[in-house]
Amino acid sequence: MSVRVSGMSVLPPVRRDRVVAQLPQYYKKEAAMHTKGDFNNKVKTACQQQRTGTVGFKISKVIVVGDLAVGKTCLINRFCKDAFDKNYKATIGVDFEMERFEVLGVPFSLQLWDTAGQERFKCIASTYYRGAQVVIIAFDVTDVASLGHVRQWLEDALKENDPTAVQLFLVGTKKDLSSPAQYSQIEQDAIKIAQEISAEYWAVSSLTGENVKEFFFRVASLAFETNVLAELEKSGPRQIGDVVRINSTPNNLYATSKKKQPNCCH
Repeated sequence: MSVRVSGMSVLPPVRRDRVVAQLPQYYKKEAAMHTKGDFNNKVKTACQQQRTGTVGFKISKVIVVGDLAVGKTCLINRFCKDAFDKNYKATIGVDFEMERFEVLGVPFSLQLWDTAGQERFKCIASTYYRGAQVVIIAFDVTDVASLGHVRQWLEDALKENDPTAVQLFLVGTKKDLSSPAQYSQIEQDAIKIAQEISAEYWAVSSLTGENVKEFFFRVASLAFETNVLAELEKSGPRQIGDVVRINSTPNNLYATSKKKQPNCCH
């Protein structure tokens, strides 16, 4: 569910198709953030005992970066709106969508920031990188050059963030346009890069929807797990009710941003 965020809005209820009951699996084991089959036991226990602190009221910031026309906007639109628009218009500056999930019974939100890939908008977009918990670097599986620019996009994103506090994903888009032989070759190179930069690798198609929902569920679940573990370290034995009364004011729940015109490509 996409929402425009404003100062005193009320967060919408979680859609039934945004409920996560178990950890979504990785795309490729050799390039996975971790290969365990389920959530951390501490996280599951904390959710069962309602000891997740303020996690249910937090918004995890996700930035999507990558070259012009690799399909960043279409990737977000396919997940948030289940739509694909073949009429491509370049993103000007930044745009964002809000997605609400329920993970192990706890509400959790992702704020998905769609950033411009054009060089002339880089300075504008980079100002919105700060505070990201997740960085998604997108490249076009039919364009080797876009894969070659991954490290530069990572460097730009990490200038504004603590490298040790960010989860990285490398996503190949437009999988539907690549033949099996072509894709096999670029996948080998992409997995190698993902391993080198400690990112989890995925390949998707915004046109067909292949792997899009699975990918974002994986992102939300791993971000949620990280937030719960951090809350457990910080809050110790406190119960959720002890913290909610202090931290649930509107100022802690919402951010504001100018929303630019949407665009799309796959």
